[in-house]
Amino acid sequence: MKATKRQFISKMVTDLKPSGIRRFFDLAAGMEGVISLGVGEPDFVTPWNIREAAINSLERGFTAYTPNAGLLELREEISYYMNSQFDVNYSPTDEIIVTVGASSAIDLAMRTILDPGDEVIVVEPCFVSYVPMVELAGGVAVQVQALKENDFKILPNQLEQVISSKTKAIMLCSPNNPTGTMLNKQELEAIAKIAIQHDLLIIADEIYAELSYDEDYTSMAAIEGMRERTILVNGFSKGFAMTGWRLGFVCAPIEISSAMLKVHQYALMCASTMSQYAAIEALKNGRPEVEEMVKSYRRRRNYIVQSFNEIGLECHIPGGAFYAFPSIKSTGLTSQQFAEQLLMKENVAVVPGDVFGESGEGHIRCSYASSLEELQEAVNRIKRFIDSL
Repeated sequence: MKATKRQFISKMVTDLKPSGIRRFFDLAAGMEGVISLGVGEPDFVTPWNIREAAINSLERGFTAYTPNAGLLELREEISYYMNSQFDVNYSPTDEIIVTVGASSAIDLAMRTILDPGDEVIVVEPCFVSYVPMVELAGGVAVQVQALKENDFKILPNQLEQVISSKTKAIMLCSPNNPTGTMLNKQELEAIAKIAIQHDLLIIADEIYAELSYDEDYTSMAAIEGMRERTILVNGFSKGFAMTGWRLGFVCAPIEISSAMLKVHQYALMCASTMSQYAAIEALKNGRPEVEEMVKSYRRRRNYIVQSFNEIGLECHIPGGAFYAFPSIKSTGLTSQQFAEQLLMKENVAVVPGDVFGESGEGHIRCSYASSLEELQEAVNRIKRFIDSL
């Protein structure tokens, strides 16, 4: 009798859905003349002084492992940066861990805090990896929809309705990917009140903190009573145009950070040494370039939001990041239909909103991290596509 073939892939991974963003990148990759508004990274090259610092570290032979938590000099610079920019204070010796990108920091946080069956409230629309990372860590993702009529801001009573005895944390991203929505201090305080009342952690993805346009950024960890219950994730990819360097960091009170370090040292050892030396230079001398990039993004945001509204795609004004999230409901198409037909007919790549959660249906994510000339041409093509429907 023939033996039954053994299943080598875990059921968790077998059931895991592929990234909805990646599918559209793959479609666009084989086409000529495509303008991509899909990619979630700056169109700026990493500034030369930062690249030069990495080159210099190689020339000096700094190619060995760093401490598991990262170079102490880098952690000291991160500590100073977080204090001076966002008014939060973390010890460089035992409350900061340098990670392989911000995504690694979120994964590290989930694996550190979750026991099987623990629940994490995930506010959607959200970055595509949040729910899978909760599930891969053995947790249960409880998704709550931030609605368009509230400018995609979650309301405190929505959180209250889904908190249970199994809830351990709330996952927040502000400014948000994909909507660009940024929570102000008063809105963060309302969420903090709930976290304190129910004894919950907040995992705060603040990777877009540098990219805020209309008001000063407030970190969740700066809210009264929240430093001790916030796992703060940040990094260099977005604000410093260092996506390919794969460098992030996580700040947390010592009892949490020390536990995270145990997972980190077994899973990753340490982040890239040359990237860490580049990041030191970024924090020391990169502010002027960051400010220029922010000015450019603000101009592009203003242009694309106004343009979308003029051609009939209702779009709220995003407070940060580099994404617009216009509604395409007026076309009668689903998000997937709109994105596929726009790509095939007009060679413009956008991301369908439903890949970011059910509340994203009826919208598309458009990155304005492209030149103004490309944005203008993309808008012309999108208008032509809408007129043809």
